[in-house]
Amino acid sequence: MDTTKAGSIAQGNTQSDYKTWRKSDTVWMLGLYGTAIGAGVLFLPINAGIGGLIPLLIMLVLAFPMTFFAHRGMCRFVLSGKNPGEDITEVVEEHFGKTAGVLITLLYFFAIYPILLVYSVAITNTVESFIVHQMHMTAPPRAILSLVLIVGIMCIIRFGEQAIVKAMSVLVFPFVAILMVLALYLIPEWNGAILDTLSFDHASTSGMSQGLLVTLWLAIPVMVFSFNHSPIISAFAVAKREEYGDNAEKKCSRILAYAHIMMVITVMFFVF
Repeated sequence: MDTTKAGSIAQGNTQSDYKTWRKSDTVWMLGLYGTAIGAGVLFLPINAGIGGLIPLLIMLVLAFPMTFFAHRGMCRFVLSGKNPGEDITEVVEEHFGKTAGVLITLLYFFAIYPILLVYSVAITNTVESFIVHQMHMTAPPRAILSLVLIVGIMCIIRFGEQAIVKAMSVLVFPFVAILMVLALYLIPEWNGAILDTLSFDHASTSGMSQGLLVTLWLAIPVMVFSFNHSPIISAFAVAKREEYGDNAEKKCSRILAYAHIMMVITVMFFVF
């Protein structure tokens, strides 16, 4: 009788924990947002605005479902492992065997590796520009500068997952503020000319002789890149499974939904 009662109390506490929004959930939500929003935001308005208003409206409709369901599916896959603490590579091997696991893990690596290359080049260019134009100093050779930056980032990673997520969640606030200030600053530059493009005829003939489908074909990858935070999903799922147990999937879906709503609102407002 006592055992049954204790089990019921424990189950009730688990359900209560799942329904309660914790500080760690906010940290992860902001961490996911900060991981996703990056350089792609700067290129998205250029690529999305080529074909006029119609592609922008289509992307506005597609932005949330495309990014949310993809990342939620990946999160669910990581959570499907038998043992808590398994990351995506271990779960892949568990489901598909060692050989297929190695192959899929290799494909996963090549999916993330280009992102690392893009940001490695971007951070090197940014720091070099800052040294030359803001500090009025001579920048060191790019090979040395990039090596120092990459080694520095690797050292930060050594502090652990929680330190990285907390740092990302703190950096989110000034980033969102700057993004929204820029968007609000550009409001006086808005004009009604874009409304003249509110037709499929214009969308099919505009954009440097590109049709609507071609415009979307070129813009959607940039949009996906702008919202992508797949590299952190594995760590996110593992952390939430350790915290919430069997209710981790529901909590992860909720956190992902809030994070993606923030992404869509801020980024698409900036784009418009």
